Amino acid sequence: MNRVENVLPRFIRDMFSMVPMAGEGLHNWLFKTARVLHRYRSEHEIFELLTAATFNRGRYISEREIINAIRNSKKDAWNPGQNSASGLKSRPWPDSNHEQIEAVVKDGPELVDLWEVSPLRFDDNLSHTEEILDAIFPGDPLLCIGKSTYEFATHHRKTWRGRLAALSLIVPSPMSTKYGRTLEGKRSEHCLDNTGARHFLVIEFDQGTRDQHAALIWHLQSEYLPLAMVLFSGYKSLHGWFYVKGIGENILKLFMRKAVVLGADPATWTRSQFVRMPDGLRDNGEKQTVFFFNPEVIK
Repeated sequence: MNRVENVLPRFIRDMFSMVPMAGEGLHNWLFKTARVLHRYRSEHEIFELLTAATFNRGRYISEREIINAIRNSKKDAWNPGQNSASGLKSRPWPDSNHEQIEAVVKDGPELVDLWEVSPLRFDDNLSHTEEILDAIFPGDPLLCIGKSTYEFATHHRKTWRGRLAALSLIVPSPMSTKYGRTLEGKRSEHCLDNTGARHFLVIEFDQGTRDQHAALIWHLQSEYLPLAMVLFSGYKSLHGWFYVKGIGENILKLFMRKAVVLGADPATWTRSQFVRMPDGLRDNGEKQTVFFFNPEVIK
């Protein structure tokens, strides 16, 4: 962070000294910080600064998320003499509404309730990753899967067979081609360019308890879209996999906004965003256990 110190205005240096953790406003911090940096840095330099600042903040920050923050904030770039909070015509995502969150979790189901109503339950300690992926991605689609955000590949389902239980990350939709181009023009097996149409939209909650996450996910499925799966991240959060194949992006954007109001992390809106492998293994050794599975909603 030496490039920040003694060069940028004090208020910007203060912003870099208070980078929030995932689930505490990190996505909005990216937008606000990118907005005030346009006056002082090129887009490439802003990208490097934000990439370094958001490393190890509780979740993987994709290249796409940072580039979007830079590009979306440029039209409202801050100028000296202007309040850093003024001039914002719109924000990418709404703030969470604590009153709505409390109302939903007050009498909502707990994690054990989701387990009990799950149409398909796994009662042993074995990994069921292979059969889960057979159900949610039938046939032999291209899948982008990773051991980490730096170790990943895109192969057909048959190539991955027998190797999935030890892996932790997956793009929740099939890939359209093995390789694509990043926004920086680099050839990659994991980027938006080679990610196919949405099959699942994953909703992740970081704040609160797992029982509270269960109530929020159940509320979203009961009010809006079919819930295919709920799994544990292996750290502290629950992830709800909603089956959305064939549903228009405008409808899904409204759904995502409702989820963000309830405290969901908006990063999973990006189609190419890695999410946790069902029943896979996190790098800390924790199993990413599936607590709810309803393959019947998958058509």
